[in-house]
Amino acid sequence: MFNDIFNENDMTMLQTLLRANKQTITTAESCTGGLVASMITKVSGSSDIFNGSIVTYSNKIKNQELNVKNETLEKYGAVSCEVVNEMLDGVISKFDADFAIAISGIAGPNGGTKDKPVGTVIIGISDSNSHKIVNVYNFSGSREEVQIQSAKVALKEILKFIQ
Repeated sequence: MFNDIFNENDMTMLQTLLRANKQTITTAESCTGGLVASMITKVSGSSDIFNGSIVTYSNKIKNQELNVKNETLEKYGAVSCEVVNEMLDGVISKFDADFAIAISGIAGPNGGTKDKPVGTVIIGISDSNSHKIVNVYNFSGSREEVQIQSAKVALKEILKFIQ
């Protein structure tokens, strides 16, 4: 599903590139619930480039495990560029990785608001030198479709970023 966004060949390319440069990747996921990590580890030998990741579904865990500031969560909400920015910093530090993906969003069918409807997803990517790209996406479909699109767009973006 959504192989036009990111597919097995793209994953092979991503992992080969990381392996060739002896680099690692990590993820901090909220609405995708570990789907990006699952997609990475479906490839045999991915332990060369992937030490681990974290699912920070609640604000409490975002704060506790990734050092996302409570003030940031209160002021902007969990689904915000500001929170994803802090998630990137926290996860890259926690797993001592070269690259990171962070995702927070509203997969639905509940939880949407006028300002942040269902399908609103913030995806951030960064390297260990704090070069970051954080963007807001609006996906459509079922909860699972929003999650899959989110994960595949994140992987596509990190591949472009590393290249």
